[in-house]
Amino acid sequence: MKYKSLVLSLLLTSAAQIAHAEEIGSVDTVFKMFGPDHKIVVEAFDDPDINNVTCYISRAKTGGIKGGLGLAEDTSDAAISCQQVGPIELSDKIKDAKGKGSVVFQKRTSLVFKKLQVVRFYDAKRNTLAYLAYSDKVVEGSPKNALSAVPIMPWSR
Repeated sequence: MKYKSLVLSLLLTSAAQIAHAEEIGSVDTVFKMFGPDHKIVVEAFDDPDINNVTCYISRAKTGGIKGGLGLAEDTSDAAISCQQVGPIELSDKIKDAKGKGSVVFQKRTSLVFKKLQVVRFYDAKRNTLAYLAYSDKVVEGSPKNALSAVPIMPWSR
C-alpha cells in the first residue's frame, strides 16, 4: 500500500512540472464532409521551471470522423518558437544539467502510443536555452523535429 501511494505521488509530482498549452488559434487545411476539418493548431505554453519564457508551438491536428472521436493519429509535423518575455533567472538545477534535457511540454497525438514533446536544454557556454520539439511513439518515433533558442539577455523596458 505504501509503495502504491509513493508511486502515485511521484507521478503527480513529475506531471506537475510539465506545462499545459493554451490554444491561440487554428487554420483549416483540408475540408472534411463528416467530422472536423484537418487543421494546424497554434498553442502557447510557459516554461514551468523558468519564469518569463513562453513557447509557441504549431502542430497538425487530424480531423474527420476518427479525429472528431479522438481516435486519429496526428502527423509528426510541428514547429516551435520560444521567446524571453521578461527577466530570466536560472536555478542551479538547470545550470548543472550539463546536456541533460528536461521535458517541459507533452501533448498526446494519438489515442495511446504517440506524443509530441518539447525538451529544454541549457547551453552554458552561450548562456542560451534551446527547446527541441519532436514526436515519439512506443515502437518508432519520427526524425522530424524543430528547434528554438532563447539567448538569456539582460531585460529592460
